[in-house]
Amino acid sequence: MSVRKLKPITPGQRFRVVNGFDAITTDKPEKSLLAPKKRSGGRNSQGRMTSRYKGGGHKRRYRIIDFKRTKAGIPAEVASIQYDPNRTAFIALLNYQDGEKTYVIAQNGLQVGQTVVSGENVAPEIGNAMPLANIPLGTIISCIELRPGQGAVMARSAGAFAQLMARDGKFATVKLPSGETRLILVTCMATIGVVSNSDHQLLVSGKAGRSRWLGRRPRTRPVVMNPVDHPMGGGEGKSSGGHPRSRNGIPAKGFRTRSKTKASNKYIVERRKK
Repeated sequence: MSVRKLKPITPGQRFRVVNGFDAITTDKPEKSLLAPKKRSGGRNSQGRMTSRYKGGGHKRRYRIIDFKRTKAGIPAEVASIQYDPNRTAFIALLNYQDGEKTYVIAQNGLQVGQTVVSGENVAPEIGNAMPLANIPLGTIISCIELRPGQGAVMARSAGAFAQLMARDGKFATVKLPSGETRLILVTCMATIGVVSNSDHQLLVSGKAGRSRWLGRRPRTRPVVMNPVDHPMGGGEGKSSGGHPRSRNGIPAKGFRTRSKTKASNKYIVERRKK
């Protein structure tokens, strides 16, 4: 993992920091695991804008990722580590011994030619997926299920990881990337290791055009809007705009919006830090 700082031969490259892509082994995706990806531009089925600041962007194809790792006990060889335009982490192409091919989220340190396997009675090594009941305490994990059989939903982005802290009965205590400590059923699957591409946080786009390539349109600051458009709009000249809040009046910067009666509150041991 490394990043490169470009020489400023153009204004857009003066502050640009790019990924070294050392871990990437091929630039050709597996055709059988590609699907078309339609863009909505933030519009719903009636053509009305329901999500602002979306649109444009480079054309992409979706890579079908196996988040469930249900092929228990069948070893798979890592054929390649690839870039995925739809996520910050790198992905790994697995060739199973029964001939099937799948994509999975790649972990740091996963090498081409390495064998990975999922199931209950497997070694807790990087890239292997197993239930929380079988993972040694203190292990760094990622790609965690929240409900058995649901597929990985937590700790999937670049450099993300969680830690298995304890087990008690049918629940395991896991410290999540946000800092929240939470109870998760021990029958839920997780993958050993830290998600790849840890240097993603060091990248600098260098120019506004790169955000447009990613499908992000310019965002208007609420303080420069009119009162009809936002609670923080209006005023003569550069006025501060009052207390920071959302478009529909909910305060920002520290205001807790989580429901006090939410059913999953009882599974949260310690809330994330402010």
